[in-house]
Amino acid sequence: MKAAERRKEIVNIIMSEKQAVSGGKLSEMLGVSRQIIVGDISALKADGYDILSTHNGYIMQKSPLKERVFKVYHTTEQTEDELSLIVDLGGTVANVYVWHKVYGKMTATLNISSRHHIVQFLEGVRTGKSSELMNITGGYHYHTVRADSEEVLDTIEKALKEQNYIVPEI
Repeated sequence: MKAAERRKEIVNIIMSEKQAVSGGKLSEMLGVSRQIIVGDISALKADGYDILSTHNGYIMQKSPLKERVFKVYHTTEQTEDELSLIVDLGGTVANVYVWHKVYGKMTATLNISSRHHIVQFLEGVRTGKSSELMNITGGYHYHTVRADSEEVLDTIEKALKEQNYIVPEI
């Protein structure tokens, strides 16, 4: 994994956790030394990420990333295409959630930011380890997508609309 990819993954992990994430946990998750993590955190801070270093680990105070929620609909066969479209245009699929009539809002963290992550996700679904959350709502679901700018999010939204994945507002 290249430094830029690793740093993007660090941001995704820290933003998804409700508690501080230790350097040791990050190094274990990403297969690098704690010193590499410390260097990556310094580089991220220099890039404008407001990361707080505590005795319990790292906390994201405020991210310079922009975020948008898309209500989408597609079949299981179209999942790879939908996710690829988002990451190829520079987005990260932070999560998926559905509104269940009994359970309410059900959310799953994804942090899919590369084709490799898509392959891992789809392999988990195909091997029967789990099924897609959208299946309990007939294909309707929401994605929180993060990107470097509103322009990237606009491009992603336009591409999702062109593929008829966006659910039209009524």
